[in-house]
Amino acid sequence: MLDLDEVPAAPGALAKTTGCVGIASCRRRCILLRVAKSQGMKAAADFGSPELNPRKKMNMKSTTRKLLLSLGLLSLVLSAQTPPHYQVDPTWPKELPDDWVFGRLGGVCVDSHDHIAVVDRRDITKEEAETSHPAPPIVIFDAEGNVIQSIGDPNVVPASIHGCFFDKENNIWVGGNDDGIIQKYSHAGKLLLQIGKRGVFDTSDGTRRGKSLNASRQQFFLPAGIAIDPDNGDIYVADGYGNRRIAVFDKTGKFLRQWGRQAAPEEARAGTPGAFAQLVHCVTIGNDELVYVCDRQGDRVQVFDKAGNFKRNIWVRTGTPNLPDPRGTVWWIAFSIDPEQKFMYVMNGRNEQVHILDHETGKILASFGRPGHQIGNFIHGHTIAFDSKGNLYVAETDWGRRVQKFKVVP
Repeated sequence: MLDLDEVPAAPGALAKTTGCVGIASCRRRCILLRVAKSQGMKAAADFGSPELNPRKKMNMKSTTRKLLLSLGLLSLVLSAQTPPHYQVDPTWPKELPDDWVFGRLGGVCVDSHDHIAVVDRRDITKEEAETSHPAPPIVIFDAEGNVIQSIGDPNVVPASIHGCFFDKENNIWVGGNDDGIIQKYSHAGKLLLQIGKRGVFDTSDGTRRGKSLNASRQQFFLPAGIAIDPDNGDIYVADGYGNRRIAVFDKTGKFLRQWGRQAAPEEARAGTPGAFAQLVHCVTIGNDELVYVCDRQGDRVQVFDKAGNFKRNIWVRTGTPNLPDPRGTVWWIAFSIDPEQKFMYVMNGRNEQVHILDHETGKILASFGRPGHQIGNFIHGHTIAFDSKGNLYVAETDWGRRVQKFKVVP
């Protein structure tokens, strides 16, 4: 059996092992030698040598076929271990209509038609307001980046709108990290469901300044994210800027269950299940039917089953040496579009990078992005979402105030 760990990666090691020059050619020859060794093909070790006599060359034909087949299969293994590479699309999106200007973008999500929605807090500067107007609360683009629709009444949508999610019927769900509600809108903009009363909070006195109760069956305390179970329509809410819980409702808005609480500092460091360092910043349901939750200042993704039973931690320890991490690393998560969801993507707003993790092991395989205002950079990179073609969209809040598209590089 071929042991990939035996294949030298460094150019010097490759040259020493194979006697060739150049990383690519060395690695190919090195792999070939390993395959030959694993199959007991002694003669194949001299493959490509000008010293082979005609008889040996003829005998090598069948060996070559076997080697090429082995290398073809090996190539599939190697490619499966390699995450995609991305580059920013500078042409996306197109200019906004009229005199619209985005404020902080609280979320990005994609429907089944590859329409991309962003939720806008509309908090433009005084200087911007002199010459322009805030964009609507929910703006929808087509795949080419043209604005095709806008919905939402600023006086009705959740205050400081945060996060968005399209369900399988293409209804859009939103919350707000300065409010106590979540809402469901049709694609045409009709308000279909609201859980909670606007401006009322799950606190000791019902106000934003009250003490968190982490318990209400009708209200939230600054909810951050929403995921809808595609199997039964259950609503999972990351009630996480004021509270520290995942709250679950059925599709009609009836409360079902909850889990989560505030972590003590030592619990954050120990990775205690169901204890959140500070913000419960996102929730996502994987194809494996597990629930993935952003424990932002805990620098980890906590994984549960749908009943709230803890399964494992996925750590993203690229932040501060000690926990809790004041800004945190795990801001939003998404999965690759293959059915197995081989890769997990984490928006790390602390380091202003998107990390690509092996879903199974949780190992960071690659990252892209850096702090900055140029295209492809991030300032307060906040939320991420994929379309059906594997393009990745990143919405920036605070002083970033834009959405960017990243395409897979062939």
